[in-house]
Amino acid sequence: MVLELVKARGGINRMADRRARQDAAALSTAELVSAIGDNADHPWKPPVGGITAALGHDVVHGLDITVALGVDRRGPEDRVRLLLEHVTPRTLRFFGADVDGVELRADDLDWSLGAGAPLTGSAQDLLLVAYGRKLPHGAARDRYIAA
Repeated sequence: MVLELVKARGGINRMADRRARQDAAALSTAELVSAIGDNADHPWKPPVGGITAALGHDVVHGLDITVALGVDRRGPEDRVRLLLEHVTPRTLRFFGADVDGVELRADDLDWSLGAGAPLTGSAQDLLLVAYGRKLPHGAARDRYIAA
């Protein structure tokens, strides 16, 4: 992973994008599905954040897919709650989430973060905001859209 990160000039997103494109070009759909299955029980942990970061990776990328496809899917509450409890100012900076002057306030869990103008929405929508994603259309009641 370190070598791949060096090749990407330290950009983890560049690294992930390049590797995904290489794999997609080199492997058939069946081979890609098989590779995912082969790694389902792998004890991989991200170099930063441990097992919670691995969970965040899976939950948030799963939501990236379902939100983009318009699939109404709710992430398991216990997982979303755990991830929200681990959101810190460092997490927000890492993912480029600009929530200065905003209080993220879940309307389906007892969770909030920050201070300022309230952004009220589902816990999983606010998790997406904390991970640098834009809210799905119509997701937040206060209509604040993360930059």
